[in-house]
Amino acid sequence: MDEKSSQEVVFNQRRNLTLFLPLTFDKRSVILLLNVEGNMPPSTDLLQGTLDLLVLRTLVLEPMHGWGIAQRIQQVSKDALQIGQGSLYPALHRLEYKGWVQAEWRASENNRRAKYYSLTRTGRGQLETELEDWKRISTAIALVLK
Repeated sequence: MDEKSSQEVVFNQRRNLTLFLPLTFDKRSVILLLNVEGNMPPSTDLLQGTLDLLVLRTLVLEPMHGWGIAQRIQQVSKDALQIGQGSLYPALHRLEYKGWVQAEWRASENNRRAKYYSLTRTGRGQLETELEDWKRISTAIALVLK
């Protein structure tokens, strides 16, 4: 896939839609691309919810800029999760719109202007809800996979 865009839509010879979304798993690491074929665009609720959970959890410790959030997730996951800009920034804007994070411009570690995101009180409550949902869903999936 071309690195120009985080999402690419391609029509194959049967005129089915192939949509590359920015989250999937690979044996070596998470490359963050998902190839879905079909006539209708797939729902990305689960994927967005997972990314939202990761971002909210990362911001519990301290406010961070976008690149720092992506680096922290990659570091904590021991390079298994790599969040692309095309996934991260729409997620941050969505979380800001929902009132779960707030943003402010500040100077970064290297004295450049960067937008720092912090968790709001509502965001902390949502994180607890998301964690409970994640535990419930992952337990149910584990039961099915047994």
